[in-house]
Amino acid sequence: MKSATRSASSPLFSSPAAGAPPVGGISKRSFDILVALAALVLLSPIFVLVMALVKYSDGGSIFYGHRRIGYNGSTFRCLKFRTMAENGDALLQEYLEQNPAAYEEWRNTRKLQYDPRVTVVGTVLRKLSLDELPQLINIIRGEMSLVGPRPVVEDELELYEAAAVYYLQTRPGLTGLWQVSGRNDVSYETRVAFDTHYVRNWSLASDLVIVARTIPAVCLSRGSY
Repeated sequence: MKSATRSASSPLFSSPAAGAPPVGGISKRSFDILVALAALVLLSPIFVLVMALVKYSDGGSIFYGHRRIGYNGSTFRCLKFRTMAENGDALLQEYLEQNPAAYEEWRNTRKLQYDPRVTVVGTVLRKLSLDELPQLINIIRGEMSLVGPRPVVEDELELYEAAAVYYLQTRPGLTGLWQVSGRNDVSYETRVAFDTHYVRNWSLASDLVIVARTIPAVCLSRGSY
């Protein structure tokens, strides 16, 4: 698989407004904190239930944190409930080596319609997007936003090309325009276009609309992983 040839701090990935606050400023940040705190309180019973299911399904760890690129090229551990087998990297490598079509799918989108790493419990959590609930903690920490581009790994910024400059102007989001517009049903190029449009046209009203559209999108499992 292709490896990254540039770091997030290279000129291609540098924000044109270095030192400026993330898109949305104080109003977006205040909205993030209020909603994330309320959601953590309201969803605490679901948190406990999911933690128990993940732990007792295979005895492994409950949470998983993966290094992602955030605002202005900073890095953070994006939290999720663990949905993959503990030896997931080895399973993926073996599967891609044996399935050329799957390798091309992974190379182009960094996702698979069938992922051999995903556990039975993990499949259900992903279908309902419950695996992403721990990212509310990332939001409170200031590493993510409620709405924004999905957090990417460094080599995915290669796929953004010149549009990476827009990704770096805001905090990655728990939900976003891509998630309510098809998710895996759209190409990666379209996903980048959604992220670019969101950053260039941000408003608090658009965040409210996307949050409202997220609920039916999740309930209908549209474009789920």
